Amino acid sequence: MNILITTFYIVSGIFIFFLILPFLTTFFSLLFGKERLRRPAVEKQYDYGTIITAYRNCEISKGLIKSLLAQNYDNHHIYLVADNCDVSDWDIEHEKFTLLRPEPALNLKAKSIIHAMENYVRPHDYTVIFDADNVAHPKFYQEINKYANAGYSSIQGQRTAKNLDSVYACADATGEFYKNYTERYAPYLLGGSAVISGSGMAVESKLYKGYLDSPEIEQGKHLWKKMLQEDKILQNYLLRKNEKIAYAWDAVIYDEKVSDGEAVTTQRSRWLYSYFQNIPNSLGILRRGLFHFSFNQLYFGLVTIAPPLLVMMGVSGLLALVSLFINPWLTAVFALAFFLFFGTIFWTLYLSKAEPVIWKNLQGLPMFLFRQLAALPKMLNPNKNFKHTEHKKDVGVEELVK
Repeated sequence: MNILITTFYIVSGIFIFFLILPFLTTFFSLLFGKERLRRPAVEKQYDYGTIITAYRNCEISKGLIKSLLAQNYDNHHIYLVADNCDVSDWDIEHEKFTLLRPEPALNLKAKSIIHAMENYVRPHDYTVIFDADNVAHPKFYQEINKYANAGYSSIQGQRTAKNLDSVYACADATGEFYKNYTERYAPYLLGGSAVISGSGMAVESKLYKGYLDSPEIEQGKHLWKKMLQEDKILQNYLLRKNEKIAYAWDAVIYDEKVSDGEAVTTQRSRWLYSYFQNIPNSLGILRRGLFHFSFNQLYFGLVTIAPPLLVMMGVSGLLALVSLFINPWLTAVFALAFFLFFGTIFWTLYLSKAEPVIWKNLQGLPMFLFRQLAALPKMLNPNKNFKHTEHKKDVGVEELVK
């Protein structure tokens, strides 16, 4: 019985810590955080190879391509990998644009990226990755280039909502505002690394090529839908080398948010599966940080091993309920931790200057969380249940910026 009670207190302590970690990260970043941008005497215009991966629907990428071609930055080239797409009506031609149509179909994002890099028209200093549904702010390259000139080999831009047309989309955007601040911007300000978003990141091409040649990517080619998400493999690869991932707050990428409950379940089933897959890697980075006295690795390990919101709420709520019968004071501590946790969500929305429509639709968060419950059983059979998220929102960059 003593062993069980001790275990209960240890597990409770772990979950209380992760409930208050976002608050502590945000609080200390405001007190001690600083932007680390040293400017060289002569600013270099780095060359960016931008890869867009499209699967079955390349039409949705036209808004992104137009936004990239309209940038006030010349030294870049765009590669659209139209994997398993109909390109018979494609009408965009430009000297800075290359359309790639791999045959046979690749059916894997990592393979599409490899295919693009094999067809670079010239060696590029940095490789930038976008999803087809993204749209880039007019100053995206200019902002990324500031961090490249400051010496960063890996830079994550800020993803924000492309659409806020439903309660689900607003809830999805709320989660991204929260994670952008607590898992990306605040850790970067404190001297650590930002978690990679999955698109809108720039990595030195030689470093990115090393990641694509890693054993995890090679194994993933044969795992199909059971492959660990590419962004997690990339950030693990970078942090094992103790590279710092900068967060470029003003390098904005507009990303399509889910518009209905079924899309939430489809998307989150993949994300939850990938989180549990990635636990050994997060623990490994955490261990490296402890043994090598690296704040960068230590804090990144803590951030990436923190349980997903659904797991955090469910397990913490259960522990708080049980603690009523073991130690009511522990229940009070849980109550305080919950208060700080939810308060941090509102705090980060305020700090991020979230749109009024986000605040008006906060009542949709419980429904959004409930839809994720349906994602849990789908993790048991990834090859059957994991589906590609369809993107349909065609929004021009002018409208988004306005």
